[in-house]
Formats: sequence, C-alpha cells, structure tokens
Amino acid sequence: MNGLYIVTFSLSFLCGALSALLFHLYTKRRQGERDEDIILKARKEANEIEEKAFLQVEKTRNDIEKREARVGQTEERVFKKEEDMRLKEDYIKKELETLQNKVKEMSLETERLEEKEKAIEKEKAAYLGVSKEELLKVMIQKIEREYEEDILSRLYKLGNEGEKRYEQAARDLLVNAVYRIGNAEVASFTSSQIEITDPEVKGKIIGKEGRNIKTFERATGVELIIDESPHHLVVSCFDPVRRAIAKNALEMLIKDGRIQPAKIEEYVEKAKRDIGLFIKKKGEEAIMECGLIGIPDALVPLIGRLYFRTSYGQNVLNHSIEMAHIAGLLATELGADVYTAKAGALLHDIGKAVDHEIKGTHVEIGRKILSRYGVDERIIKAMQSHHEEYPYETVESVLVQVADAISGGRPGARRDTVERYIERLSDLEAIAMAFSGIEKVYALQAGREIRIFVSPALVSDLEARDLARSIAKKVEEELRFPGEIRITVIRESHAIDFAR
Repeated sequence: MNGLYIVTFSLSFLCGALSALLFHLYTKRRQGERDEDIILKARKEANEIEEKAFLQVEKTRNDIEKREARVGQTEERVFKKEEDMRLKEDYIKKELETLQNKVKEMSLETERLEEKEKAIEKEKAAYLGVSKEELLKVMIQKIEREYEEDILSRLYKLGNEGEKRYEQAARDLLVNAVYRIGNAEVASFTSSQIEITDPEVKGKIIGKEGRNIKTFERATGVELIIDESPHHLVVSCFDPVRRAIAKNALEMLIKDGRIQPAKIEEYVEKAKRDIGLFIKKKGEEAIMECGLIGIPDALVPLIGRLYFRTSYGQNVLNHSIEMAHIAGLLATELGADVYTAKAGALLHDIGKAVDHEIKGTHVEIGRKILSRYGVDERIIKAMQSHHEEYPYETVESVLVQVADAISGGRPGARRDTVERYIERLSDLEAIAMAFSGIEKVYALQAGREIRIFVSPALVSDLEARDLARSIAKKVEEELRFPGEIRITVIRESHAIDFAR
C-alpha cells in the first residue's frame, strides 16, 4: 500500500510538475506573442515617428532655405542702397567741391575788381593837380605798355596795307585786267529745256509702251522729263556733255518727226559726232584766243570739254581764258615768262575735264595728263600750285594762283551759296556770344565787322576794351578769313528822369 501511495504520489507529483511546466511554457509562449506584438507596434510607431520627423526636417530645411533666400535678397537690396548712397555722396562731394571752387573764383574775382578799383582810385588821387597834357601823356604810355603786342600787330597790318597802297602801278594793272575781262557769268544747271509746239510729239517720244523713251535714255544716259510742262521737254543729267548730246539728238528727232528706235540711235551717234567737233572747235578757239601755239593736239578736246564744266556758276573754260589773259598781263609787267604763265593758267583746270571719270583731285589728274603728253615741266609747275597743294617753285606759279583768285573773286564771276554765307556770319556771331556780359551781336558788311552790345552793369569801359581784344583773338584762332575783321564793342548806359 505504501508503495502504491508512493507511486500514486509520484505520479501525482509528476502530473502536477508536468502541468506546471506546460502552464509555464504556455504562459511563456503567450508572453512571447505579446512581446512580438509590442515590438511590431513599437516598430510601426517608430516608423511613423521617423517619417513625421523626416517630413518635419524637410519642412524645416525648406523654411530655412526660403529664409536664407529672403535674407540674401534683403542683403542685396541693402548693398545696392549702400552703393547708391555712396555714389550720391560722391556726387554731392564733387558738386560741393565745384561750388567751393566757384566761390573761391568769385572771391578772387571780387578781390581782383576791388584791387583794380583801388588802383584806379590811387591813380585818380595821384593825377589830381596834374595838367591835362601830362595826364594824357601818362595814359598813352600806360596803354602802350598794356597793349604793346596789339599795337605792334596793328602797325604791321597797317604797314602791309600801306605797301599795297603805294604800289600804284600794280594796283592799276589789276584793276585794268579785271575791267577788261569783267563779263558776267551765267550759271549752269543740271537740266536743259526743249520747246515743243505740237503736243503730239510727246506721245511719239514716249512710243508704244515707252519703247522710244527707254531707247533714247539708254543710248544717251540722260533722263527725259515729259509731263513737267505742256510745251517743254526737260533733259536731266549731271554730265553736261551727255546732256548736250541728248538735247542735240532730241531736237533733230523732233525736226525729222520719225521717232523710232533706229532713228534714235542714228541721231544720237550724229549728235555725238557734232558735239565732238564742237568740243574740238572750242578748244582750238581757246588756244587761238590765248595765243598759245604749240599746245599738243591731244589736249585740244580736253580743253574744249571745259566749256561744259562750271565752278560756282562760272564757266571753267571762260575762267581759264580769263586767267590766261590776267597771267599774261602780270607776267609782262614783272618780266616773267609770258608763255609759261598763260599756258599754266589755261591748263590749270584741265583735270576737271575727266575728274568724274578718274579718281583723284583735278590738280593731280591735270599733272598726269600734261606729263603724259609731254608738256613742258615749267608749265606743269606753273599750274600745280593754284590750290597750294604744291609749293610755289617759280614766279609763274605765283602768277597763276593770283590770276585764279582775281578771275574767281571778281564781282559777278561766281555765285556763292546763301547757306555758306549765312553759316559764315553765324560762326562770327556765335564766337562773340560765347563771352559773358554780351546782350546782342551783329555781323555786318559781309562779315567784315562784328558789332557787339554789352550790358553796362556787367562790363566796365576797361573790360569792354579787353573784351574786344579777347574776341579778336578767338576769331583769329577759330576762323580763316582774308583781310581783317573789325571788332566793335559798344557799351551804352542811359539815365532818364523827368522835371516836373
């Protein structure tokens, strides 16, 4: 029985121990499952916290970047404002310096005027009791000391003018030369008119679909203006030779009445031959009129072409013939080579006959033409200096230049443009108006005198004299002019009152 009890107790103990073990294992398993759920939940919460933290960090970083950008823009605006303030401060400093300099200049000018007034007062005080003759003598000596340079310059000019006046024979020679050749000139234009009596002629000239007028313009190199006037045709061209050929051919066509392309070409060729003969005739007449035997035949047409050239409205061929006569007269009186002087004068503008076809100045072109045809070197030297492009190497070269000035500068020879005349007077008035204290300026006598009215409150009598001097120097520095220009400064003050 005891053994049974022991066995039973042992089995009961084993069953209880096994049950406790099983319960423990079950409890431990359930605890593990709960722990695993807790871990998963904790991990999930950690991930959510991490994601929220990441989003928060990203948002914070974006906010920081935006804030930094705003701070950068603010700093840039502040820097720009500081730069503007610095520039304004520099500008204000410069303006302040300029004003200070002007104040100093005005102070110095005021001191100078006060010193001048004191000096005048001292002179007045010193001259009290002095006789009129002695006072005048002292004043003249003072003026001579102050204006010695101007007086010497004026005396030099008067001396030159005196020499010209005393050269009576030369003056008479020039006057007689101008009188002998002083014919009026007719200005040349860039168009010629042809009078027509039958209005139907215009239709013939135009032709079917403009065939005739196109053929004519192509053959002559001119432009025909049909509808400008009912009884005239206008031939327009800058080249006077082509214009003369076209006019001659058109007149022959109108006279013939058969206006068609074949006839147009025929009459244009005939007009070219006629104008060529006319040019040669004009050249021969010019040479014969000047008495110049020995001019190369090749130069005769070039001389004749000058008949169709003008300079400021003056016919170049007539101008050259005039020059030849003047140069011959001067050469005779001075004992120079008459033939060389006359030939140089006649051929001085030979380059203008072809200067629209060859590049270069007409002087250079003329030298090359004369050298090519074997003209005497003395004649080339005489003609090449008339525009002072080359030095005066001979007496004849000076005579050619003088003859050119006389022929071109005599009354009625050339027509200067109104624009150039007004510009010259405007320049004189502008130079005078640039000075302070001036109320009005007038250029008179074709620019030979400038009359200046000054404000008496701003300019004293002594300053008026200095002002005239300064304006004269300014004109000499900025303008080129023949002879002299008189500068007149007028200072007037009027005091008005009434007696009642």
